[in-house]
Amino acid sequence: MAEIRVLIVDDEAPIREMLSQSMKREGFSVLIAKDGQSAKEQVVDQRPDIILLDWMLPDISGIELARQWKREEATRELPIIMLTARIDEDDKIRGLDSGADDYVTKPFSPRELTARIQAVLRRTQPEREHLIEFNGLSLDSTGQRIYANDTLLEMGPTEFKLLQFFMTHAERVYSRDQLIDRVWGGNVYIEDRTVDVHIRRLRKALEPHGFKHFVQTVRGSGYRFSTKI
Repeated sequence: MAEIRVLIVDDEAPIREMLSQSMKREGFSVLIAKDGQSAKEQVVDQRPDIILLDWMLPDISGIELARQWKREEATRELPIIMLTARIDEDDKIRGLDSGADDYVTKPFSPRELTARIQAVLRRTQPEREHLIEFNGLSLDSTGQRIYANDTLLEMGPTEFKLLQFFMTHAERVYSRDQLIDRVWGGNVYIEDRTVDVHIRRLRKALEPHGFKHFVQTVRGSGYRFSTKI
């Protein structure tokens, strides 16, 4: 399954760069548009999963652009988060009335924006995380099951959570500390070697079906999930 594609629509290059870097760090695939026309083209050509839309654009307001997308059948369900320095309640109401699914005022932290994106995706596309598939390896998050070419795999709950995280953040390298924070949670104490134990168990479960190599060790850095050898 491909990464979530975020389209950033903003006419200010420093903001586009800041958003792009922070979104990539969070594991999103990033598309860029500096005005309304290029945003429309990106939506047609690249089909993003969510749009971060600035209110003030040089050729059309973000409000009007959102309204246009929400009127069209092909883009009606496309989630939009409005980004703006406007903090008045009336402006927020206008933004939401345009069809935007959320409204985030500048300045904001990357962590807050990531949380807002994930919340909007859960609300607007609940089926998105239901089934993740890579080359015959499938993870059903709703049923908490993993299949190798339609064969149900036996796997412990921690290994399931670890694989789910890997499959939703494919091709990225994570250190042991990052995995502890993302999979176990930052409020628990887990030793680094505990991560290695669960990685070995995960590989053991995948090995009989030819998927062991998907969980790769990156020397000196950590682990990554990749279908590339």
